[in-house]
Amino acid sequence: MPSSNWRDRAATLFDCEKQSATGSRGMVVANNPLASAAGMEMLAAGGNAIDAVIATFFTLTVVEPMMVGIVGGGMAHIRFGDGRHTVIDGMVRAPLSASADCYTPVSDSMPDYLETIGRENAIGPKAVAAPGNLMAWCEILRRFGTLPLADVMAPAIKWAAHGYRATPYLVECVSDAASDLARDAEISKIYLPEGAPIKPGHLVVQSDYAETLKAIAEGGSDVLYGGALGHTIVDYIKARGGFLSMADLDSYRTVEREAVRGTYRGYDIVGPPPPSSGGVHVIQMLNLLEGFDVGGLGFGSAENLHLLAEVLKIAFADRKAATADPDFVDVPVDRLLSKAYADERRPEIDLNHAKSWGPGVALPESPNTTHVTVADKDGNVIAMTQTINSTFGARIMIPGTGVIPNNYMHVFDPHPGQSLSIAPGKRVTSSMAPVMAIKDGTPVLTLGLPGGLRIFGSAMQGLMAVIDHGMSVQEAVEAPRIWTQGQEVELEPAFPAEVRDALAQKGHDIVVLPHIGGGMNAIQFDDAGMMTGAACWRADGAPVAMGGGLARLGVRFWPEKSKR
Repeated sequence: MPSSNWRDRAATLFDCEKQSATGSRGMVVANNPLASAAGMEMLAAGGNAIDAVIATFFTLTVVEPMMVGIVGGGMAHIRFGDGRHTVIDGMVRAPLSASADCYTPVSDSMPDYLETIGRENAIGPKAVAAPGNLMAWCEILRRFGTLPLADVMAPAIKWAAHGYRATPYLVECVSDAASDLARDAEISKIYLPEGAPIKPGHLVVQSDYAETLKAIAEGGSDVLYGGALGHTIVDYIKARGGFLSMADLDSYRTVEREAVRGTYRGYDIVGPPPPSSGGVHVIQMLNLLEGFDVGGLGFGSAENLHLLAEVLKIAFADRKAATADPDFVDVPVDRLLSKAYADERRPEIDLNHAKSWGPGVALPESPNTTHVTVADKDGNVIAMTQTINSTFGARIMIPGTGVIPNNYMHVFDPHPGQSLSIAPGKRVTSSMAPVMAIKDGTPVLTLGLPGGLRIFGSAMQGLMAVIDHGMSVQEAVEAPRIWTQGQEVELEPAFPAEVRDALAQKGHDIVVLPHIGGGMNAIQFDDAGMMTGAACWRADGAPVAMGGGLARLGVRFWPEKSKR
């Protein structure tokens, strides 16, 4: 990493709003402090990083219910202490009774390309896809964890039964979705009492969900996949015209996949493979950038942002054309990852003028997801990104269960004949990018974030912030971001007007947004075995670290006096 400080080469654009945490024996970083604490409780009890991450996610389904749930999907990237990597794919699938023409699109062009008549693919029972989260979490714990399922679920059950105080972030999400939530009586009982959104500090109690979690703690994922919970959910959805069936749950399986790998300035970059587009296209963009003096251009300069915009457009053009469920589409992973391919495309980049790099429409996703990063003293490192897609998923709650199902059907292309069109059993394509940077066989940095299509571009910028600009991990997760998929270039407000004007002169249409992507969190590792965890201002994230250790052997509380 550069020895010089990035602030010596660029004007100060931002100040960090949060503080990092440092420890030597464990680190949990999640987008809610109660969830981070639940994971750390497992490490303190003698569990490993796998125990911690599963406890964290079950707790997030309670305290960050708008982002993640047991009837959702996601990707888990695990690095074991012996250096092996694996990816557990728990992404959702299109129901077996769904078809390429099961919705009626309202438009063949942006911005309404994915919208359908009645919003059936976005809101309500017809929006629910076959879930993978609960099966994946239980499988990961069973295969790689050390603690019983009931133990890792105990914090989640406690907060669901006894309640927790709503944060302004949760309240903002409720308010944004209020018009849809109000259409469902069950979900309104909790988040719209007396017809209005809850207020900060409101005690959120989820009694039905606590009972559902207790049943899972006793019976495992079979409670959903073939059991009573599954029947309750399916019966409710089918009675209201949805596609989900018990056959979808009975036939669902996770997939263990091999991580994709690349290099960038001497670092090994490791991430998830398709159907996640994140790992492949993060590495593709870094390959393109490797031919430029990114650090020399200076963080936040118009020249640097212009280069990032062009690289993002190249990646999105390729993503649209080639990246989908590998069981349905022949994804050219090797070519996308190759240095030779980057060498072919790089000379086409004009450092003075914006260009159009791809045809047609880039397909949007929801920005409402969550990410957890965990490491333990034995070298196990986990980056997991999980979601129910939009905030509050399908924006319904299954009566008597407290379960909020996903609305992942909204990610598929409702037009037949496209690479992302609906097909029975097809996994959704995601931009999830739980990535790790490795140096000489040792982890240096792991990070991830929510944010839909903006995930992998933001993850790439997080890696660059540390590797090219020498930022601290706290600065890297909080640094302002840029994004484009080929249309307008989105910038966060920290980039000054003169930079925006310079980009406009290069031919970019500029849009300033309050934030790009969601709450990135990360762990950085140093040569002395210390871990530094960081979470950013875009969510309620908090790192929790463990230092210290056990007492020295032979120590007694009341030592005996030595005999003379």
